[in-house]
Amino acid sequence: MKKLFYKILPLAYGKYFDLYALFFPKKTAKKAFYFFCTIRKGRVLPHQKEFLDGAKKEIISIENHDIQTYQWPGSKETVLLVHGWESNTFRWRNLIKKLKEANYNIIAFDAPGHGYSTGKYLYAPLYAHAIQANIDKHQPTHLIGHSLGGMTVIYNEYINKNEFIDKIVTIGSPSEFYKLMNNYQNILKFNNRVLVALDNYIKDRFGFHVKDFSTSEYIKSNTNKGLLFHDKLDKIAPYIDSENVHKNWKNSKFVTTEGLGHSMHQESVNDEILNFLNE
Repeated sequence: MKKLFYKILPLAYGKYFDLYALFFPKKTAKKAFYFFCTIRKGRVLPHQKEFLDGAKKEIISIENHDIQTYQWPGSKETVLLVHGWESNTFRWRNLIKKLKEANYNIIAFDAPGHGYSTGKYLYAPLYAHAIQANIDKHQPTHLIGHSLGGMTVIYNEYINKNEFIDKIVTIGSPSEFYKLMNNYQNILKFNNRVLVALDNYIKDRFGFHVKDFSTSEYIKSNTNKGLLFHDKLDKIAPYIDSENVHKNWKNSKFVTTEGLGHSMHQESVNDEILNFLNE
């Protein structure tokens, strides 16, 4: 019964958006946008508390959000870790162990609405502001992002161009925003009137159309050294997205895996990251 409920609920929202858009397309777009951006999990779980609480650093305020930051001090370069959708800093625990052993200075933070940070919604421009606030404060040399985190790291470097950043690592990251929107439409089954209204809302609010947000395009002007990981069987983010980013990223290396999944916590992945940072 519970599975049936969660299967029917998105379709009910889709029909609601279809009807509402006939009369109030702008209001419908806003409702559909915030439904898309609503965070439903990713808060700190009991088994994560000990690991995170011991590394808590200051809280940074951005756009009425309190962003919880963390630090594992080291004498080498600073590495900033950026987690993905409905996750939190705990997802980096295996990589953090490796980076600590190598004496890197590690900074991480919980995205708005995730972990210990406040909020209910997350979208790339907001996440980019949180990333940039941490970059401004901690001046990292290297950025590592998983999934949406990696996508937003590239977007943030495109709009802010932090010249002191040397290396960027992305893990299982999507590239094309329109694919995320198309998937959203496929799940809720709303019509194209709603999709067009959503596109207009995003353009009015953020200054770009859905199809304009493309890290495979943004990366063309990026001069950082890059390392990309993507699993061919990734069911969350399309493998071809990292392929396309790599093709346009002149100074990048692409590591393809098969069967490691989307999260990619494996030791082989973390060892490859560490080797890349040590080069």
